[in-house]
Amino acid sequence: MRLSRSMSLVVGSLLLATSWAQAQDGQPARVRGTIAAVEGQTLSVTSREGPVVKIQMAPNVGLRGIKTAAASDIKPGDYVGVASAPASGSQPAGALEVLIFPAAMKGANEGSFPWDLQPNSTMTNATVSNAVENVSGRQLTLTYPTGSKTVSLPTNIPVVTFADASAADLKPGAPVFVPATKAPDGTLSTAFVVVGNQGVVPPM
Repeated sequence: MRLSRSMSLVVGSLLLATSWAQAQDGQPARVRGTIAAVEGQTLSVTSREGPVVKIQMAPNVGLRGIKTAAASDIKPGDYVGVASAPASGSQPAGALEVLIFPAAMKGANEGSFPWDLQPNSTMTNATVSNAVENVSGRQLTLTYPTGSKTVSLPTNIPVVTFADASAADLKPGAPVFVPATKAPDGTLSTAFVVVGNQGVVPPM
């Protein structure tokens, strides 16, 4: 059976929702860097830490590009992933980046948990329950099953959403973010790759 384009996008987003959540279970190994080589299903990435890391991609690996969005695009009811720095005193946590998920991924790995974008950062995947503007900028209230969190969005932080991508986008020099799983023997595998195919480096 041949799927329509719209149905394919829904199925693809559901696959990504599953792989995004699974990649955070057990032993996560988030790889950020640029593609060094692609050999069959093996993706070699020059990581931001320096070493080249080899990752085995699933046969049906989900691929997504990344494109720029705007803080003004974020509205109540949206499902977002917000990496943030720790709160300071009475000030809310400051967002480091915002990913606006497609509707089909709502609920993927919902919650707030440690993240390694920078020291002591967290990732909050949640529904926006309130979005307001004030003299210090835009603030979001994020609600998830076990609580809520308010974050401020500094001017010019990356705000992105997913875009289409294909295997042709996995080429040397392309920036990637790979939420991988580390096996007991140290090998890495993934079902999901985010590639900067539109001139945007995946900021998560």
